[in-house]
Amino acid sequence: MIDGTAYGPRLSEIGNWVGKAIYSPRASVNKIINRPELESPGIYCLKGDPTDEAFDEKIYIGEAENIKIRLKKHLSDPNRDFKELIFFISKDELLTKTQIKYLESRLVQLALEAKTAQIDNGNSPGLPTLHEADISDMEYFLKQIKLILPVMGFNFLISSTVLPKEVEQSDTKSEIHETYYIKTRTFDSTMIETDQGYIVLKGSEAKKKLTNSCTETYRNMRRKLIETKILIDSGDRLIFSEDAIFNSPSAASNMVLGRNSNGFSEWVNGQGLTFKEVQEKINN
Repeated sequence: MIDGTAYGPRLSEIGNWVGKAIYSPRASVNKIINRPELESPGIYCLKGDPTDEAFDEKIYIGEAENIKIRLKKHLSDPNRDFKELIFFISKDELLTKTQIKYLESRLVQLALEAKTAQIDNGNSPGLPTLHEADISDMEYFLKQIKLILPVMGFNFLISSTVLPKEVEQSDTKSEIHETYYIKTRTFDSTMIETDQGYIVLKGSEAKKKLTNSCTETYRNMRRKLIETKILIDSGDRLIFSEDAIFNSPSAASNMVLGRNSNGFSEWVNGQGLTFKEVQEKINN
């Protein structure tokens, strides 16, 4: 904590990593603007309030050879409205222009794939050409960025879906605790309980219309799923085009059933036990 307060600027480092992160609320930028780190090249993210209520944050991702100069431009730009920022630099000051452009391109790509936040970048910048060793170094640098961002309150890389390459790179079967189903006369859905969360599987079906009793929170969640094409139209129902991650069984069942519901009783496993009954057996 740079100024000793929990709500002020913060600095973050990871052991054996050449990078460094500095976070600041916009209101506290004057406390860090003259730090020597801001004279370095790096990658930065600006977070503001989304214009689309389906999302929790709006993110702009950029790169600069001099963070301080670029930041001052953003601060004076009335069209660049943000309330928090974070930037990443190399402590050995060896990041090249091509390397930071690579990091920018990969961050935008990952942010768009995550489908979690409103991304304010107009286009996804193309990947510059790097030597194989440089690519390996930058992917490791990116891995550390992905660790730090959520700790600093930037959640835009936390994916709303399970990416196929993530499934290939991990032993997914070992992470599945239980499989559950919702079956009605008109549609079927399958959910797996994993370490990542509650995942409604690709191909699962959902009721097309929400009931009037559905809360605004879940209306926004449904709209986000449709806007990001996780849920697609299929005649009299909606279909999950990807494996979608939810943070609770009830959020998952609400999206499937199109109404307020209790996921602990709606989801049933292959033996006919509800989610609640399975949890009770595990904990007893």
